[in-house]
Amino acid sequence: MGEDPGTAGAPVEAAHKDPEQIRADIEATRQELGDTVEALAAKADVKKHARERIERTKASMPNPVVIGVAAAVAVGLVLVVRRAKR
Repeated sequence: MGEDPGTAGAPVEAAHKDPEQIRADIEATRQELGDTVEALAAKADVKKHARERIERTKASMPNPVVIGVAAAVAVGLVLVVRRAKR
């Protein structure tokens, strides 16, 4: 109790490292932290995720020209069948 929370878990061997090694450790930690923040920011980008989902949905939909041709063929077949029944 009464310990400073920032030093409670500090390893004892850190006091025996040379300053250059400590600087390298700090730089590595900064890099990891930067990568983590970047990943979290990407996950939190709601607009980007919405745009990606819209693009995926558009890509999965059939081409309007194909739909038009299919509809024209269907209407044509209906007309041919109706005439054949007369």
